Amino acid sequence: MYIIQSSKMVITMHKIDLSENGRIATLMVDSTAPVKFHAIWLRDNAWDSETRAPGNGQRLIALRDIPNDIHIEVAKIEDQTVTLTFQPENKTVEYDIDWLVAHSYDCAEKCASGWVSPDIETWDAGLMNAVPVADFAEIQNNPTGLRDWLRKVARYGFGKLIGGPIEDQSLMKVVDMFGYTRETNYGMFFEVRTEVNPTNLAYTGLGLQAHTDNPYRDPVPSIQVLYCLESSAAGGENMVVDGFRAAERLREENPEWFDVLSKYCARFEYAGEKGVVLRSRRPMIELSPDGELIGIRFNNRSTAAITDVPFKDMATYYDAYRRLGEIIDETAMEVTFRLNPGECFIVDNTRVLHARKAYSGAGTRWLQGCYADKDGLLSTLASLEAQNQEVAA
Repeated sequence: MYIIQSSKMVITMHKIDLSENGRIATLMVDSTAPVKFHAIWLRDNAWDSETRAPGNGQRLIALRDIPNDIHIEVAKIEDQTVTLTFQPENKTVEYDIDWLVAHSYDCAEKCASGWVSPDIETWDAGLMNAVPVADFAEIQNNPTGLRDWLRKVARYGFGKLIGGPIEDQSLMKVVDMFGYTRETNYGMFFEVRTEVNPTNLAYTGLGLQAHTDNPYRDPVPSIQVLYCLESSAAGGENMVVDGFRAAERLREENPEWFDVLSKYCARFEYAGEKGVVLRSRRPMIELSPDGELIGIRFNNRSTAAITDVPFKDMATYYDAYRRLGEIIDETAMEVTFRLNPGECFIVDNTRVLHARKAYSGAGTRWLQGCYADKDGLLSTLASLEAQNQEVAA
């Protein structure tokens, strides 16, 4: 017999029920829809000191250590805590209700292929007056300011810093705030100036179509920083475009076009310098196995011959490719700003495309760029948010 109890002192209407065999627990929190959890999942995700290391949260047991016939014998709720007793282990574990709700997997099927995480917000030119901007010194010396700025960068996929030092390699100080520089064949960082016989079109005064960087790498650098040290040449404004929003628009206009760009791989290649031949094979629109939109690779300059699309679908593929480029090129999709000396911007290179308008040969224009990885940024953000929660508690 399974015992179900609920504290009478709790004003909120929390309740938990068990299936007849104790293999499923159904949690009802206030007026929200009930959510179900399997006993095996609950036991595997216990946070007691015998299951998880107190210091780092890593599991101390393997799935083989959990009995195959695991079931819940007793379920209780008191305040914000669910207490479960598992058999045949005769083990009692406590769970925070908010944690259970946040980690629920009993939900309706995800929306159509191309759904985006609720942690991000797609945008177009309407974001022009709300660019995530922070002062360099403010976030360098203030963890709260850094947390708030990184939160916006994670949500919108880009951000701008102003008031930074006008010194060689200042961009390294930006990366140091959240992660680590990723070295490539371009070095720890690279110069963006007009050059004679450049190895990359980025080093000319030509305008560049919005693109993601280094699509020929696998994995791609997921963060790019561009830092301005000189800017007296006319033109050269920077633009950013939300690749996720462009993909959403393509799907809204023609689901078949979205599907063909996410189903088949494009090929990308770079061989612009001696001893370097970089190649990758990935879709222009990348989805996770359950359909989440997780990446955009779009760079006309580095796209090699596309050979992984069947003949019957190639014409459709090129229609879709053309239309995606048209959407990306629309003024209504871009956020534009000028970088002055001591200013920089950071982009999520798996999502946000960046571009540059043409600039004149008169005057000077000197930027430095480098790459980093998003896991460092998200780790720093999560750590700062956890610290804030501890202070609040």
